[in-house]
Amino acid sequence: MTLADLTAIGGFVALFALLLVRVPIGVALGLVGLGGFAMIRGIGPALNLLASAPVRTVTDFNLTLVPFFILMGILATNSGMSREMFRAANSWFGQFRGGLALSTVAACGGFSAICGSSVATAATMTKVALPEMRRHGYREDVATGVIAAGGTLGSMIPPSVILVIYAYITENDVGQLFIAGVIPGLLAVLLYMGTILTMHRRGLPAGTPFDWREALAALAPIWAVTLLFIAVIGVIYTGIATPTEAAAVGAFVTLVIGVLRGRLSFRTILDSLIEALRTSVSVYTVLIGAVLFGYFLAITRAPQKLTDWLVGLDFSAYGTLGLILLAFILAGCILDTMAMILLLVPIVYPVVISLGFDPIWFGIIVVMVAELGMISPPVGINVFVINTIARDVKLTTIFRGVIPFIFTDLLRLVLLIAFPALVLWLPSTM
Repeated sequence: MTLADLTAIGGFVALFALLLVRVPIGVALGLVGLGGFAMIRGIGPALNLLASAPVRTVTDFNLTLVPFFILMGILATNSGMSREMFRAANSWFGQFRGGLALSTVAACGGFSAICGSSVATAATMTKVALPEMRRHGYREDVATGVIAAGGTLGSMIPPSVILVIYAYITENDVGQLFIAGVIPGLLAVLLYMGTILTMHRRGLPAGTPFDWREALAALAPIWAVTLLFIAVIGVIYTGIATPTEAAAVGAFVTLVIGVLRGRLSFRTILDSLIEALRTSVSVYTVLIGAVLFGYFLAITRAPQKLTDWLVGLDFSAYGTLGLILLAFILAGCILDTMAMILLLVPIVYPVVISLGFDPIWFGIIVVMVAELGMISPPVGINVFVINTIARDVKLTTIFRGVIPFIFTDLLRLVLLIAFPALVLWLPSTM
């Protein structure tokens, strides 16, 4: 074995050791990347890399949309748009058995279209929907399971921060990825609703009488969400603006709407800006670590060697893809979403491309598997978010509630693999 091979193996062992002792993913990636680079090229080039890589990452124009989308989601949350989405959905779906659960999924889908974060969607809907479902007699496992699963829609339905990160590390068009996520996101909403009506039907409370006037009146307040979605995704789809320009417009329009409706005071705006800054710094820290780790992978040629090894196994293309997705699913059970994507995608991406799979399609598949990891034990991040807010609900109760949705996500994964057009049709019309 060469020095590069030994360094690569040692680097991965060190990285997993750091993650096990709960070193932040960005710091762990950066330390291993710099250390491995220094072992092969020397301390001087490694320090030069440390001086230049963070600056290039922070000033990369393609990443400026990240803080804008984060700010848009925070402003939308603080201006009460999530509650309006839930009320509107409940006015239409509340007539069915389990109407509140159906409304929660619909509201999660709608809020995801202006939020871009699964964690934020799950946290917001826990505050909005869980008290209502408790008041109407829903079992704790059903109520929290629905919210945890619905929260994962924030990663798939555009704008999605995870899709932005995938686009950055693989150098793909983030606009095409956003549009590619629309149909899989809508499919998830429909399948989740089907899961509620079939697997949980016996334990669901009866619906309330339908009122046309109330239902139509409830649609009026959600004009803001509709306007925001058109302002962001519509202009990207039609080519009127770039994703970065659309993100800036989305953040500004959210601010203006919140102020005009009297929902955002000066103090709330300031708090939103501070929260967006903190979140953005966290994301950039992880990205800087990923860039440093990417240089380490490049110098050891680990992805290329993995590609040669997998191709040499003489499996079919879908057989190799199955092995890769199995690795993602297992990693999702122990790593958070960001860590999984930043760690595995740079390694397996060359393999996937060499097998002839579409990079946009694979990006959606990766996010689909990441969504699965968000609700899978033992480290389902959405489950822990709900548990943090609703401390009286046990983790085991929430995990029991998400089990039916895990099977639903596996079904959706099979459908997206069997029918790539579900992902690729909309981007092909751009």
